[in-house]
Amino acid sequence: MISTGAIEEVPILLAKPQTYMNFSGESVASLASHYRVPLRHILLIYDEMALPNGVLRLQPKGGQGYHNGVKSVMGNLDGRRNFPRLSIGIGKPPGNMDMKAFLLQKFSPWERKQIDEALEQGSEAVKTLVLSGFSQGISRFNLVQKYKFHKV
Repeated sequence: MISTGAIEEVPILLAKPQTYMNFSGESVASLASHYRVPLRHILLIYDEMALPNGVLRLQPKGGQGYHNGVKSVMGNLDGRRNFPRLSIGIGKPPGNMDMKAFLLQKFSPWERKQIDEALEQGSEAVKTLVLSGFSQGISRFNLVQKYKFHKV
């Protein structure tokens, strides 16, 4: 699924691969090649179990961790990892719950509220990234995200 638009005057191509997550890199690499998108202009957005539910992290580059979708993207981009990414925390499975079952279940109403709020915050962070690059605003965004559910 592809859509085009703009953030202010900056053209944007938004793509949601329709393959299984483990093969999403094929779509990303194909689109990047077809539209001649430089690596630094690809923003990968994905769920991340290493972050608490609703917590976001925006990075200029990174590894694949244990995420098969990120592994697929990096593999299809010839192992290159110098592309920005926005991870959306979904938390870890509780207790001994099977990881696949956890990933496929629906969010509780409270978790859904946290995700919806995170998506709103993430869209503002993406706007800042597109217009200003990795600036102090992004560093501040990441710091706020890190502590957003801590109570003092």
